Amino acid sequence: MSPFEQTVHGYLSHLYGPRADEVQRRLNQHIEHFLSLAPFSSAPGDAPSKNAPSWSEKDQWVISYGDSIIEEGVPPLAVLSEFLQARLGDRISGVHVLPFFPWSSDDGFSVIHYREVNSELGDWSHIRELAGHYDLMADLVLNHVSRESLWFVDYLSGSLPGRDYFIEVDPDTDVSQVVRPRSNPLLVPVSTRRGTRYLWATFSEDQLDLNFEHPDVLLEFVGILLFYLEQGTRIIRLDAVAFLWKRLGTSCIHLPETHTVVRLLRAIVDHVAPGTLLITETNVPHQENISYFGLERLPKGPPDEAHMIYQFTLPPLLLHTLTRGEASTLQTWLASLPVLPDHCTYLNFTASHDGIGVRPLEGLLPDHERDALLELMHKFGGFVSMRSNPDGSDTPYEINITWFEAMRGTRRGQDPWQIARFLCSQAIMLSLQGIPALYIHTLTGTLNDVEGVERSGRLRSINRRRWQRSELDLLLDSPSTPTHDVFHALNRLLDQRRQEPCFHPTAAQRVLESPPELLAVERGPLHDGRRLLALYNVTDLPLPLANVGEAVTQALSQHAWQALDPSNPWEAEGALPPYAVRWLVATS
Repeated sequence: MSPFEQTVHGYLSHLYGPRADEVQRRLNQHIEHFLSLAPFSSAPGDAPSKNAPSWSEKDQWVISYGDSIIEEGVPPLAVLSEFLQARLGDRISGVHVLPFFPWSSDDGFSVIHYREVNSELGDWSHIRELAGHYDLMADLVLNHVSRESLWFVDYLSGSLPGRDYFIEVDPDTDVSQVVRPRSNPLLVPVSTRRGTRYLWATFSEDQLDLNFEHPDVLLEFVGILLFYLEQGTRIIRLDAVAFLWKRLGTSCIHLPETHTVVRLLRAIVDHVAPGTLLITETNVPHQENISYFGLERLPKGPPDEAHMIYQFTLPPLLLHTLTRGEASTLQTWLASLPVLPDHCTYLNFTASHDGIGVRPLEGLLPDHERDALLELMHKFGGFVSMRSNPDGSDTPYEINITWFEAMRGTRRGQDPWQIARFLCSQAIMLSLQGIPALYIHTLTGTLNDVEGVERSGRLRSINRRRWQRSELDLLLDSPSTPTHDVFHALNRLLDQRRQEPCFHPTAAQRVLESPPELLAVERGPLHDGRRLLALYNVTDLPLPLANVGEAVTQALSQHAWQALDPSNPWEAEGALPPYAVRWLVATS
């Protein structure tokens, strides 16, 4: 066996015991077929050091649905591609197109067919066209499938292959230990030829969980993953992967087998398509989230799970910081982040197609602070989604609101600082170690889509507006509209960031001790001595530079700093205005 085959066999043995040899034989057939159709420039089986991800400060991504922007008579995927090229160009390097497959619910995350493009969006040629301009991220929705899928039709009729793809559970089984992201029942009754059966459904009755204890399910998804790579996908997002493996009597989240599946997929993409990135989507408390790096391998070898994880703690903690006007909790959390090896980094974001998760605040904010934040978001037009606990109670799971609306004010109420506060939040996110991703509705400063919630009956629709291209173009080209001001200000930040080597994902990051009104983050120094100091006033009051604390004062005095933005030169005296953003650079 080659080293790759030995690694894979170890993973399959953990998952399937004595069946590992047969599973590996079939998996090898998938891989050989893929390599025969889509050879990559890097030979498979390269040494791990050559498989190190190639990312830089120029990596900046956008998140969008395929139809977030629509135009009469034009496939939405074509509209999205043209919009990104015309309005953002090379300011961005990648785009995450949210599930673009035929679906039955959850705006795409209840997939009917994994190898087709939703005809209402376009076809595979449009996906490949996007992938020709940007690094494309696609979702591998592997925890569950739509009730309208052919696999479920097979299950109902007792036919192969789908007959064994779902998880039947006796309805009297105690499932109280299972960690839930929703408040709906876990087990869903289904009428079959064998009578009523109860199937596992973590997210909704239309999203039926798949049985990865059956190796055919794993092999199906290996084939699907390779198919996505054939279409030009460079980044694979493992949706809801934390819930993948089930074992009664446990929490059924983050089980060892789940981590093994992630390791297996990582080994496969590193082998067949070096440079492909695997990112896990696990909206959970921070320590659970970073477990998907596989850092426990250090220092014996490089981490062997995800190349990237979503930095889920950042959005709610940033929201708390800017609405409360104090950065102490954010400072402490940032200072606690582990030093990552070159093979790993974070995906930083403030908003996405989902709500702003509050589970990542567990252990960081007391409940009364969390509840005060939820109440404030309600005042700004938002909603709160709940989840069920083992004891039968419900607790908050996520805030449903657009990020722009979340920046309306502070705990004292609405104020005139919405745009400045909003831009401060984005600048903080852009400056942190990792790769930034901006949701399309963050770029456009979109307001809460309350009508969308009323039409769909789903709280998440508040942040999933579909823009008419003509309306959006008009707002973007009309000075003095919030959409214009936000979009063009973010473009300037993206321009500055992509040209600054201190924003490389692997550049060191240090949080300087400062008063709670100030967040101060140093990036670097680089090998040539270049460093960057990012200063943020997180309050609606001017902050005198005489009051920024000893550590920041010392840093400011040790180097000759210049503003990264030449239109806003640095002055070492005076005060930082409310929600001021200062990116300062110094060379050796």
